[in-house]
Amino acid sequence: MTMIGWAQIIIFCAVIVALTPVIGGYMTRVFAGERTFLSPILRPVESALYRIGGVDEKREQHWLAYTFAMLLFHVGGFVLLYALMRVQGALPFNPAGQSAVAPDLALNTAISFITNTNWQNYGGESTMSYLVQMLGLTHQNFLSAATGIALAVALSRGFSRASVQTVGNFWVDLTRGTLYVLLPICVLLSLFLVWQGMPQTLGAYVDATTLEGAKQTIAVGPVASQVAIKMLGTNGGGFFNANAAHPFENPTALSNFVQMLAIFVLGAAMTNVFGRMIGNQRQGWAILGAMGVLFIVGVAVCYWAEANGTSALQALGLTGGNMEGKEVRFGIVASALFAVVTTAASCGAVNAMHDSFTALGGMIPLINMELGEIVVGGVGAGLYGMLLFVIITVFVAGLMVGRTPEYVGKKIEAREVKMAMLAILILPLMMLGWTAIAVVYEPAVASMGNAGPHGFSEVLYAFTSQAANNGSAFGGLTGNTPFYNLAGAVAMFVGRFWMIVPAMAIAGSLAAKKTVALSSGTFPTTGGLFVGLLVGVILIVGGLTFFPALALGPIVEHLAMLAGGSF
Repeated sequence: MTMIGWAQIIIFCAVIVALTPVIGGYMTRVFAGERTFLSPILRPVESALYRIGGVDEKREQHWLAYTFAMLLFHVGGFVLLYALMRVQGALPFNPAGQSAVAPDLALNTAISFITNTNWQNYGGESTMSYLVQMLGLTHQNFLSAATGIALAVALSRGFSRASVQTVGNFWVDLTRGTLYVLLPICVLLSLFLVWQGMPQTLGAYVDATTLEGAKQTIAVGPVASQVAIKMLGTNGGGFFNANAAHPFENPTALSNFVQMLAIFVLGAAMTNVFGRMIGNQRQGWAILGAMGVLFIVGVAVCYWAEANGTSALQALGLTGGNMEGKEVRFGIVASALFAVVTTAASCGAVNAMHDSFTALGGMIPLINMELGEIVVGGVGAGLYGMLLFVIITVFVAGLMVGRTPEYVGKKIEAREVKMAMLAILILPLMMLGWTAIAVVYEPAVASMGNAGPHGFSEVLYAFTSQAANNGSAFGGLTGNTPFYNLAGAVAMFVGRFWMIVPAMAIAGSLAAKKTVALSSGTFPTTGGLFVGLLVGVILIVGGLTFFPALALGPIVEHLAMLAGGSF
């Protein structure tokens, strides 16, 4: 660990904090339907889209209608993406002659991209054509991210409104999130990435001759446009199999830093949007503060573990930290920071192989995902995931003082607490349930590349990543099998939508309630006491649901390595 390393981490955090109110203020105006500096250009396009789709932008929806529209929209997205992959071989923009994707892999991939997971049981450059990458995957990257933003805005309206039955209009929120937020930033980010050396072409793969005289085919394609939204939308699916470790997908240290900023910037800004919508920005800063505490602790542990390496490496005389699986362009600090950022958000892009991290270094990405990816989290998804924990926190505070809990002027009653717990418990059901099956089902066990605790960690990480809609992988696990494709698809679908429905039920319930005035007995939710209690509740809930499983994997692996074992 070095001062330069810590300086990189501090600069990253400072930039995110500085951008939060700027982008948060802009997004608040967008979703309130107010005029922005892009309105002269985009407002005519927005109105035209409503006319084409038959949408009345002034007509709002009940939470049930809002949720049903969202689910129906994703059914359509699944069908389109699945069909594109199944007939890929007969479609244009396929210079490498990629054939149709197998049914079980196409199912897994389609579910993966509509749920904002982008788990990939395939290598992008060797499986998908340009058309499928653009029209299928990049298209869903935009829409799944915009859906997360829309749902967070709807839940924020539940807290900010009183005695109403509506939480907004899904089609309007989806359109505005895509048109005013994601597209403009992605255009600028794509141009920046091209400037840094990232390909953006429809030309054929390039044949080259190496210094040894061997022939090599170099995959290229419309990379920059997909990478921009994969990062900004916290999608994570790579154009190339090596993802952000590939020099064409992450050419320089500057592109690496900007991509990390892109992963976090909208998720952090959503906390400011929440604060502005309820009329108290301090509430948003308190939530971001709790996220920040968990993030800094995670970065510190991961960076420390990777910088110190392992006893096995030190016995071989390899000092200076664990560089296995890391790009020399980025080094240990940028790799550790990227790993924590991508799993704190529901991104899943990687610039180093998490499978090669030390046991404790690899545990931090696991913990981030198992806590529900609420440490900034995915765009929108992180905020509504964190608000579920906020509800549990004020409920616990209410039990302590013996009065009905309140949050931002809304009574938190049994219905909201039950819905919050239902949403939170969905994740361990998928993560631990499928892991338990996989480690005893013989065809699934055969896919494990390692035995012992590390092999268990690979399986646990796979289902944790999919159920949490992250998409990163430990590696070492052969995932492109019927079992892992189908089981993973179920985990991703349930992890996304079975969490959304209870959250939207909470939005509807809160919007219908009256706002109550603050009193001397109201628990303050903007200070350090609340932040500390919120962090404590998150860790306690995580400890009760996940840490026993973690103890069977990375922690046991770490202790075994200290004792001289190998995995």
